[in-house]
Amino acid sequence: MHTMSRLTVPPPQTLSMHTRDGVRLDADVYRPEGQGPYPVLLMRQAYGRRIACAICYAHPSWYASHGYIVVVQDIRGRGTSEGEFLIGEHDAQDGADAVAWAAGLPGSNGRVGMYGFSYQGYNQLMAASAAGPALQAIAPAMTPWDSREGWAWKQGALRLQSTLGWATQLASETARRRGDAQAYAELMAAARALPLNEAVTAWPRYMRQHADLTHYARWLETPADDPYWRRISAAAHAAEIAARRIPTFFIGGWHDPYNETALQAYRDLSSLGAGPMRMDIGPWAHFPWARKTAGVDYGPDAETDIDARQVRWFDRWLKDIDNGIDAEPPIRAFDLGRKCWRVFERWPEHVSRWALAGNGLAALRLGDGRLLPDGEPWPETPGHDSVVNDPWRPAPSAGGPYGTPPGPVDRQAVDQRPDVMTFDSAPLHAPLDIAGEVSAVLYLSCDQADFDVSCSLNRIQPDGRSQVIADGYARVREWRPDAPVTVAMHAACVTLQKGESFRVAVAASAYPAYAVNPGTGADPASVPAVRMPITTLSVHYGPGTQSEVRLTLGTPIDAGSTQ
Repeated sequence: MHTMSRLTVPPPQTLSMHTRDGVRLDADVYRPEGQGPYPVLLMRQAYGRRIACAICYAHPSWYASHGYIVVVQDIRGRGTSEGEFLIGEHDAQDGADAVAWAAGLPGSNGRVGMYGFSYQGYNQLMAASAAGPALQAIAPAMTPWDSREGWAWKQGALRLQSTLGWATQLASETARRRGDAQAYAELMAAARALPLNEAVTAWPRYMRQHADLTHYARWLETPADDPYWRRISAAAHAAEIAARRIPTFFIGGWHDPYNETALQAYRDLSSLGAGPMRMDIGPWAHFPWARKTAGVDYGPDAETDIDARQVRWFDRWLKDIDNGIDAEPPIRAFDLGRKCWRVFERWPEHVSRWALAGNGLAALRLGDGRLLPDGEPWPETPGHDSVVNDPWRPAPSAGGPYGTPPGPVDRQAVDQRPDVMTFDSAPLHAPLDIAGEVSAVLYLSCDQADFDVSCSLNRIQPDGRSQVIADGYARVREWRPDAPVTVAMHAACVTLQKGESFRVAVAASAYPAYAVNPGTGADPASVPAVRMPITTLSVHYGPGTQSEVRLTLGTPIDAGSTQ
């Protein structure tokens, strides 16, 4: 394996470039001392270039000390760069222009890689759809893929808390650039305690007042089939990205809200024959990437080594160092049960089906609702369980990628609410290896024409702690009693131990992660809370209407620690 001594890196220079339409973009450039030429690592920042994703990555000077010119650029309309920031509207062409400019910097060897997480991962994928041959490796982390599904919305439901919170953050930066101190202060105050209990929950007064500073209104009001979503979607450019065969290193986190979208990007690009790809998924929330999440210590294997792994990735593709990273199995996933890394050549495909069953009291008594595996008798007579969702006290979001806080929090108190149905497996007689996709296939009925269903798959420990393994949410329209509703949950990698069990929790809301459904098909931003209906949701089981959960089971190449 190649090793090198760390190089000295002076303070950065601030340099500027102009896009093809004449907009000035500013960047900090970190150059190592020594002979060169060096490849370039480019990060295009939406939150101010000095931040440089240092909440989860090493500082740019650390990367530069490994023999790279590191460029951290304010994207259009952010930081000190000129122009107007419009999500996704300029990231492909501006990114391509920035790559070409970076490749031509003095001391560059003409080869460019990109790195960064969240929006900085998304704009890598957009740039990859349009960049020239100088872009030779990328490392998008915790990134959106489809601009609507999985970013602003989930199976037709508005992701309220995250969408409103992010829009507030972006609006505050626009206010700062305009020098509007009052708006900035009001937005900062809202960001620290989102006002989610106003007359129209999804359209609070502060956001209406500052609507011109952000995209929020457009994201609420634009229909799902509007061309706007494709225009700003990296997924819509999948064929162009794949055709360039750029080596791509995806990074995700099991408790991160964008993990499902990063997984979808990996699957989509793989199916199109994209260039060398790999994916690491750690036991992390969106940030920080630490061994402890929501009070759970995942052990020394969870210590973040992403910076070193990214350097290995870029060394291989930008310096032609034969360090073996391209020969490793492409998927490296952290097992939340065994607390170690596992590697896979491909995602497992073996599905295990578990039937929901109960005596009508699954919302009132833990243990009344049951999960029955294949091989055991499933319900032979029709039955159902019901919950009433009261918008005065909707069932809350807890744990998982969208809970507050996210991660493996103990959600016993939520599971015990009378507006949450729970279905438990028997204690396991042997470890159960869940690795891959998770979904619930539910036969439902409701007294509203338009309703929501929330599902979570929870790990139940012998002391009663209930921790989210995977969750999902869907808005149901054009419901038919003879057709099941499939609720796609997040993928998972967790080995449940002997003596543990697992639970499926079903409710008609998960607030404030998702906006409460008005029940009529109306936009949640147009219906005041006073008009929200009380909803009765039922889950059915028995011949012809058997609800079930489907788990993907996997056998890894190596179930031990891999670093």
